[in-house]
Amino acid sequence: MRWIDRMEGRFGWMAFPGFLRHYAILHALVFLLQIVRPDIGLLLEFDRDLILAGELWRVVTFLFASSGFTGIGAIGMLFFFFMVLIAFMMSNALEGAWGVFRTTLFFYAGVLGLIIGNFLVPNVMFGSGFLLYEAAFFAFATLFPRTEFMLFLIIPVQVRWLAWILAVLMLLGAVGQFVDGNWLVPVFYLLAFTNYLLWAGIPALRGRARLVQAAQRRRSFQNAKEPADQAFHQCAQCGRTEQSDPQLEFRISADGKEYCPEHLPERED
Repeated sequence: MRWIDRMEGRFGWMAFPGFLRHYAILHALVFLLQIVRPDIGLLLEFDRDLILAGELWRVVTFLFASSGFTGIGAIGMLFFFFMVLIAFMMSNALEGAWGVFRTTLFFYAGVLGLIIGNFLVPNVMFGSGFLLYEAAFFAFATLFPRTEFMLFLIIPVQVRWLAWILAVLMLLGAVGQFVDGNWLVPVFYLLAFTNYLLWAGIPALRGRARLVQAAQRRRSFQNAKEPADQAFHQCAQCGRTEQSDPQLEFRISADGKEYCPEHLPERED
């Protein structure tokens, strides 16, 4: 992305190393705060009507709100613990692949897409801040598809299969919302994952298309080549070749044809 390179030259100060790590820590802190204040999530969630009424903090705090997640018990804490660990791993991997500036723009674009999407959808999308993790997860699965996660701590599963399962579930949910008449919800998901499409999805499709084209050109070249088992020498009379008799020598006669020594025409004086 050359335009990102140009932006980095002018706005490199916008880079936020470890954005997803800090994001996960704040999210976890809000989750723990819900144990003491169960209503804190509702005070932080994105609510268009309340924002327009003056509660402007919700434009930012919805990113860390966890009201859409009700597992406050031991299982919920374990979930958040692993979520933070995976967020740290994905943050390091994406920054290693893209660089800090591009990765930061990826998350900034995701935040912007979530804000625009939440303003479009009339209903409150509880826990929409979690979609930023999912966009990062899809990007991680696209860049490092063979990385293995231990499902239930015992079953090794490549991350690409987990990403496909999650994508199918989300697609089914979006289609269901569309069928029920909530046609803005699919638009919301499209905006939420625009950063994934621009940074990882579309480039991956282009790369795959180039690989397919290269494979097709390679096959065409191989088909056009002379078969490896085709003889280079052949006697014009007996038909023997250097493949049928590797010790055989061949000579070109005065008639321009090739013969083995046994059938080489006598030289006419």
